[in-house]
Amino acid sequence: MSLAYEALVEPAAATAAAHAAATDRGAFPTAALAALRDAGLLGLVSSAEVGGLGAGLPAAAFVVERLARECGSTAMVVCMHYCATAVIEAHGPHAIRQAVARGEHLSTLAFSEVGSRSQFWAPVSTAAADGDRVRLTARKSWVTSARHADSYVWSSRPTAGAELSTLWLVPRTTAGLRVADAGFDGLGLRGNDSSPVTAEDVVVPASARLGDDGAGFGLMMGTVLPWFNVLSASVSCGLMEAAVTRTAAHAGATRFEHAGSTIADLPTIRAHVARMRVRADQSKALLADTVAAIGGGRADATLRVLESKAAAGDAATEVTDLAMRVCGGAAFRKEVAVERVFRDARAAAVMAPTSDVLHDFIGKAVCGLPLF
Repeated sequence: MSLAYEALVEPAAATAAAHAAATDRGAFPTAALAALRDAGLLGLVSSAEVGGLGAGLPAAAFVVERLARECGSTAMVVCMHYCATAVIEAHGPHAIRQAVARGEHLSTLAFSEVGSRSQFWAPVSTAAADGDRVRLTARKSWVTSARHADSYVWSSRPTAGAELSTLWLVPRTTAGLRVADAGFDGLGLRGNDSSPVTAEDVVVPASARLGDDGAGFGLMMGTVLPWFNVLSASVSCGLMEAAVTRTAAHAGATRFEHAGSTIADLPTIRAHVARMRVRADQSKALLADTVAAIGGGRADATLRVLESKAAAGDAATEVTDLAMRVCGGAAFRKEVAVERVFRDARAAAVMAPTSDVLHDFIGKAVCGLPLF
């Protein structure tokens, strides 16, 4: 799989690397996305029927992981775009699918809310039917690419019935949508333009619905969760790969002049780097098995989906902790390029579904209990 897309993604990865410092200061990765568009990779998972590359989750995981080695923010923007595209491909209008395939339409997810916090599957926002229109009211807590996406795959409670949720395709320019004025200046992933979005009686056509009314939960669990968990794990794996590579390079090049040796000559340093390599490779192996389980329809696919994000997120925290320890005081300087991945890696644990929620789900699955 990697050989099929390696040549396509490398120019975009190089562009992401060249702009990584600026992106970390809060600039949206416009240049990297343009390079992805030129390579056809914004339409990677769009079907050939609408002009896309017709690739699936394995290819998306490869592209996201490769980007994350250079820039976590760029990788997260693309992660969200691919997740939204998976829903749009199944239920979105033909014209939007074609625009996505051409790389002319960037989308994202708008699930997490102030009222339901990280329990994204249970929105408290509302959708009220009004003839052939629908009025949406919500306080979305975090939306990646909030100011730059062309559309949001948006969750709400159903217009009727007792089901958990319904999904909508909401253009970012819809009248009445408000994106928070302050730009995102968080600990990490600073360039992913993550912001709260508010809607108060925002009107969209009833045709904006993605799937049936009340079918949102099924789409979240059956489509979005596998895509997001796998691609989030891919981001973590890419960040770990960057941390291992940069830490090993620093250890091999940093010398004790008085002793004529490098810090890599210290057994304790080599042991730390070894642990980093092992944890990164364990996460990559589990991620590969998760993709295989999904593709093969294996009975353990759901368990693997839950495990992949939790395991990779936990491992990325551990690996980047070790990177900071090995590189010492130099790690606090941006030119060593490990403090950025250290910060970016922290996001996985708190992005819904959080690591704590996933561990609870995994425990329920192993004990034979229902997840919900």
